[in-house]
Amino acid sequence: MAGNIDLTRGSIKKGLISFAFPLFLGNLFQQLYNTADSLIVGNFLGPLALASVSSATPLIFMLIGFFNGVAMGAGVVISKSFGARDREMLDRAVHTDIAFGLTAGAVLTAFAVVFTPSILRLMQTPEDIMPTSTEYFRIWSWGLIFNVMYNICMGIMNAVGDSKHPLYYLIFSSITNVILDLVFIAVLGLGVWSVALATTISQALSVILSLMRMIRGNEIYKLEIRKIRFDIPVLKQIVRMGLPSGIQNSVIGLANTVVQTNINTFTSVAVAGSGAYAKIEGFAFLPITCFSMGLMTFMGQNLGAKEYERAKKGAMFGILTSITLAELIGVCVFIFAPHLIALFNDDPQVVAYGTRQARIESLFYFGLAFSHCIAGIMRGCGKAKVPMFIMLGIWCVFRVSYLSVVLSFLHRVEVVYTVYPLTWSLSSVLFLIYFLRADWIHALDNKEVK
Repeated sequence: MAGNIDLTRGSIKKGLISFAFPLFLGNLFQQLYNTADSLIVGNFLGPLALASVSSATPLIFMLIGFFNGVAMGAGVVISKSFGARDREMLDRAVHTDIAFGLTAGAVLTAFAVVFTPSILRLMQTPEDIMPTSTEYFRIWSWGLIFNVMYNICMGIMNAVGDSKHPLYYLIFSSITNVILDLVFIAVLGLGVWSVALATTISQALSVILSLMRMIRGNEIYKLEIRKIRFDIPVLKQIVRMGLPSGIQNSVIGLANTVVQTNINTFTSVAVAGSGAYAKIEGFAFLPITCFSMGLMTFMGQNLGAKEYERAKKGAMFGILTSITLAELIGVCVFIFAPHLIALFNDDPQVVAYGTRQARIESLFYFGLAFSHCIAGIMRGCGKAKVPMFIMLGIWCVFRVSYLSVVLSFLHRVEVVYTVYPLTWSLSSVLFLIYFLRADWIHALDNKEVK
């Protein structure tokens, strides 16, 4: 098992940071190339083109969130097997996970290509950007199988402590994506759809590189094509661990689609401003994402090795570090919001809408960080139903209900913006109560696969 970070030994702080830092860089590069898409589109093609790219961003999360959430169950099974030094179980989980990714990616791609126009209409996408939005998201949909497969491969590597190689492949695909964006739009003068094509090509390259390493390398997660199949007992364990996260991701994605639909009812510049802010917000989420992923792997490995006290100490360190970093970033976003939004498009209305949203949400990033960290800890412990129920109740049911009621009395875009900090805060309170009172540390003890 050499070559991977064993989180069951050595310094907790050093281990978590060593593992999380490549995740942070990987997410940073992913966010950079997503941001580059919007920067290039907004500056070369104008606010309507920027709105086209932004109009259905939650749709992306809704489409891929379910399958990526289920794949988290594989990460828990693999990390626990790694911590317990069970190579046979790890091998079965890896090949089952790949089979799941190929099947899910193909189904998801077919669905999205066919139904993209219908979903955009349901989201009340403004008519002046409907044609370009449809072009963009239909071409983007062809790359969904690569998106799913990259997340599957990344999850396998991360689960055994290898967060560096996914970073290398992501850096390569990010640079490729930006170069293709510039060539397609700035040089060839193609439309918004070419940005989706660039993303699809770059994601395909990252998947090819990941699979090549898994097939040709001699790592613990070595992939053999002849072994790719559904191992039913392992698949049941993966689904049991990951289905709550998949349902959670999908339904929250649906709720966020409702939020975006309400933003779409205002103006195209409001959509563009919100889209610009969403890219900035993505950077604030980086420490949240990397520590929640790191904590899930950390908990899985340590509980597999029955290192319970070490698991508790790692959980506390990850939570405190994540919320501190998130809030520092939130303060910076609050202060510099007008300048950051203007990078995407300097239209005064676009800047005004984006700045307004940033200053309503950014000081509450600590709540988002805390909720995601606790959710990652619970998933790593095999208690994925806990974050599912809390997030479904608050981030979905309450979020949609709040908008439906308040917007009926006060139809202002600020009402939509407030729904995020409100629900982050409420979920944080519930997670804190559970974290302090429940016996979650022994959750995996009686969840063996035979």
